[in-house]
Amino acid sequence: MIGRKNKVLIICNFTFSYNYNKRMKKIIIASTSTLHGGKYLEYILPTLKEHFKNCKTILFIPYARPGGITHDEYTEKAKEAFAQIGINVKGLHEYENVPKAIANAEGIFTGGGNTFLLVTQLYKTNAIVAIQEAVKNGTPYLGTSAGSNICGLTMETTNDMPIIYPPSFKTLGLIPFNINPHYLDPMPDSKHMGETRETRIKEFHKFNTQPVLGLREGSWLEVLGDKITLRGELQARLFRQGKEAEEIKTGADLSGLK
Repeated sequence: MIGRKNKVLIICNFTFSYNYNKRMKKIIIASTSTLHGGKYLEYILPTLKEHFKNCKTILFIPYARPGGITHDEYTEKAKEAFAQIGINVKGLHEYENVPKAIANAEGIFTGGGNTFLLVTQLYKTNAIVAIQEAVKNGTPYLGTSAGSNICGLTMETTNDMPIIYPPSFKTLGLIPFNINPHYLDPMPDSKHMGETRETRIKEFHKFNTQPVLGLREGSWLEVLGDKITLRGELQARLFRQGKEAEEIKTGADLSGLK
């Protein structure tokens, strides 16, 4: 009897561990999809191969439509990139029931473009809650640019033009702060006299309290469960209300940032 009880205990512990890992958040929040001189997703493909290692097909959300390209054209671009690591891609626009498609997805990728348009479409198709639930239950997620903006608490630190008005600026809230992708440092020799990115973020902090992480191109956040780590070769710039901006080194743990 004792031996049987021990066997049952071991099986139960294994099942619990499996379920826990399956439900753990797995997110890549990348500043950009393309580095200067490189091809689409080329610089981050080795990371994505590991990130989506259990996926045969991922669901691509093309709603941001960079440059106004069609959903089909954008999905084809994603397909070509992921084919290099043996993963198929299906566009979310190909499904009638958007929440169901998201719930059944092996992995999710939201591409860059215009954040206002992206968020409008996510609300229109009832995708917001579906994505939140899927990612919290362990579906691996990749966001680039606009697709990274929506991982924060709100989209209010985007760099995009407000070409359409979304129902809300509130986004997925997968991390407890905001993202500013494509973060650019002021150039000392520049003759540009307009606002710098840092100036605009300071304006944001006159009315909002959440931290903002400026992600330089080529950097990304890796989220595993509750742990948030800065990856890539470049530092990030952290802005907090009422404090001086600071540089964050690659490899830094940002889990406690709120």
